[in-house]
Amino acid sequence: MSSTPERELIQMVTFRLGREEYAVDVMDVREIVEVEEVTRLATAPPHVEGVIDLRGSVVPIVSLRRSFGMSTGDGLSPGCVAIMDYAGTLTGFMIDEVSDVIRVARRDILPPIEVAAQPWIEGIVSLENRLVVVMDLKHFA
Repeated sequence: MSSTPERELIQMVTFRLGREEYAVDVMDVREIVEVEEVTRLATAPPHVEGVIDLRGSVVPIVSLRRSFGMSTGDGLSPGCVAIMDYAGTLTGFMIDEVSDVIRVARRDILPPIEVAAQPWIEGIVSLENRLVVVMDLKHFA
């Protein structure tokens, strides 16, 4: 019996920004690295923290907190960077912490509500007692 796309299970990495939880397809995540020295770029947009050298590749680092208009941290943890690969282009996204790796059925991803519709929101998943925003981060790359 073949699986249909809506029955297909997808594996997702969940992560936190403050008290909110987000998820991305695990296939988009190349690696998670600890925050290191970021070289600032004078003319970069405010949400771009700068660039890092990742084993010989220059990788731009995007602050999701700044992109979402959140405070830039609580000072408790420097966080980490999720390195994503979109069509051969690496981009790092600053996150507070990785929460979990989950499997969800594609049919369980609910469409985003109209008042919060953004190109980077694929939908929302209800997991036990929490809601997780499913993201498509290539819109930030």
